Amino acid sequence: MTSPLGVERPARLAALVSAAPGRRRQVTHSPFDGSGIGEVPTCTADDVAAAVARARAAQRGWAARPLRERAAVARRYHDLVLARQDELLDLIQVESGKSRASAHEEVADVAANALYYARTAGRHLRTRRREGAVPLLTTTVVHHRPRGVVGVISPWNYPFTLAVSDAVPALVAGNAVVLKPDRQTPFTALAAVELLREAGLPPDLFHVVTGEGTVLGPSLIDAVDFVMFTGSTAVGRVVAEQCGLRLIGFSAELGGKNPMIVLADSDVEAAARQAVHACFSNSGQLCISIERIYVEAPVYDRLAAAFAHRVRQMRLAAGLTWDADMGSLVSAAQLAVVRRHVDDAVAKGARVLAGGRERPDLGPLFFEPTVLEGVTEDMEVARAETFGPVVSLYRVRDAAEAVARANDSEYGLNAAVWSTSRRGAAVAARLQVGTANVNEGYAATWSSYDAPMGGWKASGVGRRHGREGIVKYTEAQTVAVQRLMRIHPPDGVGGQRWAALVTTGVRLLRLRG
Repeated sequence: MTSPLGVERPARLAALVSAAPGRRRQVTHSPFDGSGIGEVPTCTADDVAAAVARARAAQRGWAARPLRERAAVARRYHDLVLARQDELLDLIQVESGKSRASAHEEVADVAANALYYARTAGRHLRTRRREGAVPLLTTTVVHHRPRGVVGVISPWNYPFTLAVSDAVPALVAGNAVVLKPDRQTPFTALAAVELLREAGLPPDLFHVVTGEGTVLGPSLIDAVDFVMFTGSTAVGRVVAEQCGLRLIGFSAELGGKNPMIVLADSDVEAAARQAVHACFSNSGQLCISIERIYVEAPVYDRLAAAFAHRVRQMRLAAGLTWDADMGSLVSAAQLAVVRRHVDDAVAKGARVLAGGRERPDLGPLFFEPTVLEGVTEDMEVARAETFGPVVSLYRVRDAAEAVARANDSEYGLNAAVWSTSRRGAAVAARLQVGTANVNEGYAATWSSYDAPMGGWKASGVGRRHGREGIVKYTEAQTVAVQRLMRIHPPDGVGGQRWAALVTTGVRLLRLRG
C-alpha cells in the first residue's frame, strides 16, 4: 500500500528528533506490506545528554508557571487530538498495522486522558494540610514539587497512547519530558509531540530521541530524575535495577497472561461477543488483553461454540478503512512467537477451534485470530505471554477452581469476569491483578481515568491514571510551622521531667480515637 504520509510529513516529523546533524538514518516500514514510511535519525548517548540538558533548562521556567496554565495546554491538546483524528488514525495504522477501530481506541484514550488531567490536576496537586505534631500549635502542610526531567520509554503496540498519555500528567505536574519511542513506531510519537507544541507546550520541554533501545535506554535512565517504562517484564527488571542504583523513582507496566472467568450464570452470547474484543483488539498485542479463558462446566460447551463461531467470522484486512475487525502483527519477530506458541501447542495435543494459520495472502505479518482447547502445562502457550491473537479455553468445575487457576501465574495485570449476578464482583475481588473488569474485557478499568491502573507481581511497579498517575511525577515536601511551645525541652526542664510530660501528651492523644 502507498503511505498516506507522502514525503513531506515524515521529513517534517523527523526534524523534531533531538539529534545532532549528520546522524545515521533508520527507515521505518509499514507492517501492512513492508513499504517504507520514512526515516529518522539514529540518536546517540550524546544526543540523549543534550536533550536532557535542554529539557532541564526549560523545566525551571515551566514549573514556575501557574498550574492552570500548564493544565490549559492539556485541554487544548484534547481539542487538537480530536480535531486531527483522521490523520492520526492513518499514521497509527500505517506504522503499527492495527485495525482502524483499534487505532481509534488510542486517539480517544489520549484525548480523554489529557482532559482528565486538565480538569483534576489542581485537586491532585494542591497543597494539603496534615495533622501536626502538637494539636493547635503545629501547622503541617504537604506540597507536591515536580521531579525535574521525566524519561518515558514507550513500546510499539500502542505508539500514540503510551508515548503521550504518561507524559501529559508529568508535564502538567511541572516536569519536562524526554521520550524514547520504540524504533518501529517513531512517527506516531513525533506526531503526538508536534500536536503538544501546537497546543502551546514550549519546544524544549519535550524532546524525542530515536534509535536503539539498548543504546539510548541506559543513557536516558542515567540522566533523568524519574522513569516511566512500558514493555516486557525482562526489560523492566533491567530498568528497575538501573533506577535502583541511581536511587531515582520509576514506574513500569510490564507483561501479562491475563485471565477471563465465565461463570455459569453469565449471558453466554454476550460473553462470547465481548471476548472477541477482549482477546483480539490490536491483534492481541495489548498488555491487558485476555489470553486465558476459564469457563464453568455447565456453560463451557455453549461458550466455546459461540466464541469460536464469532472468531471465525472476524474480518482481517490491511487498509485504512473501518471494514477490518483485526489488522496485522507488527513485526516478523512477533509473528514468529505466535507461530511457535500455536505450533508447539498443536504438536503436544491442543485442538484448534478457530484460526491457527498465517495469512500471507493479506500481508507478510498476518495471523488468524486463534482459539485453542486442551492446552496443558507442558505447552509454552500455557504460561508464557504470547502477545498475539491466541487465546486458550479451559473447562473448570466452579468459580473456586477458576480463581485458583487464574491466580496461578507470575503475572497480575488485568482480568475479566462474566456474570449476571453479584457473584461477578465478588469473584473479581479475589483475583490477584491490578485491574479486574466485570462484564468487560479491559476497557472499563482502563477508561476509568480517576482510578489507578497497573500490575501486581511481575506485571509492574507503580500506577498510571488517577491521582497516583500524576503524584508519582512529584516529590512530596512537608513543611511544619511550630508556634508557642517548642517540641524539645525548654530551658530549666530536665530530660526526665520532659520525657514524662511528652509521655502524658502522647497518652492524651489516645483520647482522640
